[in-house]
Order: sequence, then C-alpha cells, then structure tokens
Amino acid sequence: MCETSFGFVHGPEAFHRGALCRTSGKKGECPVSAQVVPREIFCKSAMNKTGIPGYDFCMNPYGGCTHGCIYCYASFMCRFRDHDEKWGDFLDVKINFPAVLERQLQTRRTQPRGKLLLGTVTDAYQPAEARFGITRSSLQILADYPLLEVHILTKSDLVHRDVPILKRLRVCEVGFSITTMDRKVSGMIEPGASPPNLRLAAARDLMKAGVAVWVFIAPLLPGLTDTEESLGTLLQALRESGIRNIQLDKLNPYPTVIDRLKIFYRLYFPGALPRLEEYLHHPGIYRDTIACRLRKLKPVE
Repeated sequence: MCETSFGFVHGPEAFHRGALCRTSGKKGECPVSAQVVPREIFCKSAMNKTGIPGYDFCMNPYGGCTHGCIYCYASFMCRFRDHDEKWGDFLDVKINFPAVLERQLQTRRTQPRGKLLLGTVTDAYQPAEARFGITRSSLQILADYPLLEVHILTKSDLVHRDVPILKRLRVCEVGFSITTMDRKVSGMIEPGASPPNLRLAAARDLMKAGVAVWVFIAPLLPGLTDTEESLGTLLQALRESGIRNIQLDKLNPYPTVIDRLKIFYRLYFPGALPRLEEYLHHPGIYRDTIACRLRKLKPVE
C-alpha cells in the first residue's frame, strides 16, 4: 500500500471559513437556515487572480457562508459587504455568476491556464447551493476549458451531486475540510456544515468515480481537536476510507477569532482553555508537540 502523506499547510487561511445554519443530517439535504434570508445580487467578475500560494485564480459564487464555524477567520469580509448583520448572519447569492464567468472566459485572447480554487472566503457547496445551483452551473462552463485545473475545498457532502460534471474536468481535486469525527463537537464548532461522517461518505463516492480527493484537518483547536484521541480517531477513519493525502494546519491567531474562541472555550470546554493559552504564548513548542504526536499516530504501511 502507498504510504499516507500528511503535513502542515502554511496559508491559505481562506480555507477556514464559516457562519450560521443547521443541517438535517441526511445526505444531500441541508436547507438554508431560517435565520438567514439569502439576498440575490449581481456581481461584476467571477474568476479573479489570487495570491494564495499554489493557485492562480479563485472563484466565490456566494458572499458569506452559513456553516457557523466558530473558528472562521473570514469575518474580515464584513468590511466589504453592505450588511449590518455580523458574519454568518447573511448570504449573498451572485445570481449572474455563471453568465459573468462565461463572458470572462470567452473574451480572453487565449484559453486561461492554471490552477483555480473554488471557494476561498465561502463554501461553494453550502446549503444554498442545493437551491440555487450557482456552483454547478459554473462547473459546467469550466468543463469546456481543459487548461484550467479545478480545485475545490468544502465542508459539505453536497459535492457528490456533481460527480458527473467533476468527471468531465480534465484535472479536478476535491478537498474535504474535517476537524474532528466527534459529531457533538463538530456540531458545536461548525453547526451548519455536513456531519463529518457524511463528508467522508461523499469523499468515498468521489474516489469511486475517479475524482482525486484529499482531506484538510484544519484548524487544529488546542485541547479540543488536537488531542491524541481526537486525531487518532480521525486518522483511522480516513485510513478506512482509503484517503492517503492529508494536510493539517494550526489555528491562525487572528484577534477576532481568538476572542470568539476564548468565549466559546470558557462556556463549553473550560478545561481546554489552558491549552489554547499555551498555544498562543508558545506556538513553536506547540507545533513540535503536534508533530511528535502525529509521528506516533502515523501507521507503518
């Protein structure tokens, strides 16, 4: 068997996203939260250049996200949205996104070439996608441009709906962001995302269809999702699912994120708060500790 590959990812912090809705727990079914009323808007561009290492372009079919991740850094996007609501309490649906994308691609002198990351400050497969299909329509357009490599990162099992389209793409990779297999903890830290077992089921569906899959364990939450028990359970589930490409990323200590996390820890996991404080004061030592823990958990294959 091939050896499991996992390591730390530096940047792109945009993989840590969030906001507010509840899933039904049934595969492919995750309605938009009744607390969030989607607003239809028109966008001026769809595919944009990005500074995220390893990628050339990015696309975000929605403004905002309804996953509710307590660790989401993307709240900085509120500065660029005309909403009074806090990040996670609004959702903009870019209804002309596919048409704008097609126009951008058709007006280029040469076919675009490079790696395109779908969903950098939103999840392209958040619950609203089941209703609006903006991502699906965009992928159908991208399928006609074989020089573009399409990369998707999501916390939703809805992506399995588009397997027939993903198979048409010359190069396509789908990454599933999973922080823990503990459904209770997952439901608290990312309440609107698909349960982790459904994300793994979707990953298996994609792999059976020949679509490349990887898993992003991020962020590691000190004392909560970075314990030997939590990581061991998650890594075992990934091995049993046949997933070999695994990346990790530590928590990015943005002040607003840390403020939210400290309140959350005090309310629900006060015993883990010292671990969070230790990480904030000694990030280097923390990284070495996690690396050592991973070496112990990594199987010999």
